[in-house]
Amino acid sequence: MNSFIAVLFSQDFPFIRNALYAGLLSSILFGTLGAAVTVRRIGSLAGAVSHAVLGGIGMALYLSAAKIVPGFPPMAGALIFAVLSAFIIGVVSLRAKQREDTVINAIWAVGMSLGVLFMAKTPGYTDPSAYLFGNILLISNRDLLLMGILDVVVLFLAWRFYPQLEASSFDEEFARVRGVNSEAFFLALLAITAVAIVLLQTFVGIVMVIAMLTLPAGTAGTFARNLGWMMFLGCVFSAAFSVGGLVLGWTFDVPVGAMTVIIAAIVFLTVSVCRVALKKKIWRSVN
Repeated sequence: MNSFIAVLFSQDFPFIRNALYAGLLSSILFGTLGAAVTVRRIGSLAGAVSHAVLGGIGMALYLSAAKIVPGFPPMAGALIFAVLSAFIIGVVSLRAKQREDTVINAIWAVGMSLGVLFMAKTPGYTDPSAYLFGNILLISNRDLLLMGILDVVVLFLAWRFYPQLEASSFDEEFARVRGVNSEAFFLALLAITAVAIVLLQTFVGIVMVIAMLTLPAGTAGTFARNLGWMMFLGCVFSAAFSVGGLVLGWTFDVPVGAMTVIIAAIVFLTVSVCRVALKKKIWRSVN
């Protein structure tokens, strides 16, 4: 731990400080959006969007390398695929509920397959694992700025529309009676989550971003009594997991993103087991 602190404040390792800032900034997105995703039970939808992003990344890399669209940034391709996937899934979920699972699985598989195909045809070697699993140590100042801007936008929207978001998340029929457009909030949540996924995939990667959108929020749900507290505690847990993953990843020379998710999973499972054991103990004492 002492060696990590020394490296953190060393002028020779600025990328470590960027990684720490990225972990703290991303925790706001993980906690806030993760709580909404968990309460609405749309983790599978967010998972499909996160995996479809690989198709956009592969497309951008191919178009840029083949000089078809010179300088096409991978993040722009990822954003196009993410928003498009979120829109398709959202419309199908609202209009054709019986086909929701089929469409989610199709977008999940087709998005990743397109990404692999585009990368296979991209001139030169392209390693998809860099996008699948991420590398927080490669976070740039530009990435931090974008995360900070998105943090501000998400926090403002969560504050401004909190009553409507809470009502539509827990009881859509009640929300409609009160004049809340639940469908619009649902589509907006998917769109914002899609944009966040594009940025967050640089942290833990496409494969594991869905875990960080659900595990901290799931852990927070054990202690929170409303959506607001769940968001707050989700941010706290996300920050703790991110910092812990960075410290242990650096100390043991293992991928930081993977270590972060492992820590989050261990804490979530531990809390869940303790909760079940406590409920059984209370039930036995009552009976």
